[in-house]
Amino acid sequence: MNTEQFRVAAKAAIDEIANYHDSVPEHRVVSAVEPGYLRPLLPASAPLDGEPWEAIQSDIQSKILPGITHWASPGFMAFFPCSSSYPAAIAEMYSNAFNGAHFNWICSPAVTELETIVMDWLAQALGLPECFLSGGPTHGGGVIHGSASEAILTVMVAARDKYINEATAHLPEGEDKEEETWRLRSKLVALGSAGAHSSTKKAAQVLGVRFATVPVSQDNGFSMTGEALTKTLDELRAKGLEPFYLTATLGTTDVCAVDDFASIASALASRAGKPGEIWVHVDAAYAGAALLLDENKPLAEPMAAFHSFNFNPHKWMLTTFDCSAVWVRHRGHLIAALSIKPPYLRNQYSDNELVTDYRDWQIPLGRRFRSLKLWFVLRSYGIRGLQAHIRNGVSLGESLEEKLVSREDLFSVFTRARFGLVTFRVKGNGEEEVNRRTERLYEAVNASGRFYLTSTVVNGHFAIRVCTGTAAVREEHVRGLFELLVETVEKQLKE
Repeated sequence: MNTEQFRVAAKAAIDEIANYHDSVPEHRVVSAVEPGYLRPLLPASAPLDGEPWEAIQSDIQSKILPGITHWASPGFMAFFPCSSSYPAAIAEMYSNAFNGAHFNWICSPAVTELETIVMDWLAQALGLPECFLSGGPTHGGGVIHGSASEAILTVMVAARDKYINEATAHLPEGEDKEEETWRLRSKLVALGSAGAHSSTKKAAQVLGVRFATVPVSQDNGFSMTGEALTKTLDELRAKGLEPFYLTATLGTTDVCAVDDFASIASALASRAGKPGEIWVHVDAAYAGAALLLDENKPLAEPMAAFHSFNFNPHKWMLTTFDCSAVWVRHRGHLIAALSIKPPYLRNQYSDNELVTDYRDWQIPLGRRFRSLKLWFVLRSYGIRGLQAHIRNGVSLGESLEEKLVSREDLFSVFTRARFGLVTFRVKGNGEEEVNRRTERLYEAVNASGRFYLTSTVVNGHFAIRVCTGTAAVREEHVRGLFELLVETVEKQLKE
């Protein structure tokens, strides 16, 4: 494909993509294909000679589109929004044009410097404490990763090395220090609440450390408290174990609970800033975007007591996947744990520490020009435009809650609408019947193809989750979902 052919093909693709977005509401939300549908439709091996672009483009419609679940659909109220926007899509085009690995400053200075600037812009927009700014008092800063799972694994590596280095600092280099290092490694424990995302447990599994859960209860809105954390830490230490890391959550996956940051900070205060302190990472993967709203800014204030913070603009902030924003209070901990300097990566700017090399802030070496997406989105919508988008998702969740409450004969709200997420159950006689009825409703709604919802089980309670943050969702879609819920439950109760 030469330049002129590219112009023709790219323009045709853009038209087709724009048409797709316009027609998304007409599609069944979840793909109806069966597993293995695609292999019989494609040749058994790649073509020996190139095919015309028209044939490839045609196959997008006939073979790929039937297997797509439409995350942009107004009927998609499952999991979390995986939002997009035209500015972000255009940024992806430029990022592809400036293709490169971009692992250090000299590879493309603009890639590094734009990332530092937009991460500071975003931190300020969220109301994060100054310690997370690149020019802040603690020499912190932000970096863009691929996902919150990657962020958690990365900061857990830094937390592990920090903990062990401080615990063995009194020992001279040699066999005794090495033995103590490996003894400590065998005792390390990473923690998260019962509501924390499974990525914390997975990161512990990858690093070969233990994982422990801090229990949560409905009485506290399924939030982790300092009291529960203290009890768990005491139990672990009584067994001779070494808790070194904690994931606290702003907006848990199950019910969007917010952990009690103030009491957690208080519970850990005696060791804060000293050897043996526990690294606290705040996972706000979905709900962190809600900090753009002024009324939620107070939630960010306690973060000054913690070590790192992460949220995903690719969920609720109109930025295409993947774009996960991570901030650390002290960048030195990341760099000390992750920096490797082979000769082929050396240059005068890096050697003299005149620049930021983001390869030292992540696990992979190479990286994409993802900051372009944030730059385009922040400039195209402005903070006010993004606030309007977030506020719309919040108000739609509250609208659904009001509708559910209006039919108390059929439904009970399990957790109230928060950050555009509401969970509910079907009424029944006893827990077993409630769970059975709720699961039956959940399966029927998804089978209809009009909406896609997800479920959860919290402390034995089966509940349906509805997330209203997808950009295309409007009041008429929430009303349509509610009418389908009522119609389906009433029909099922008559059977």
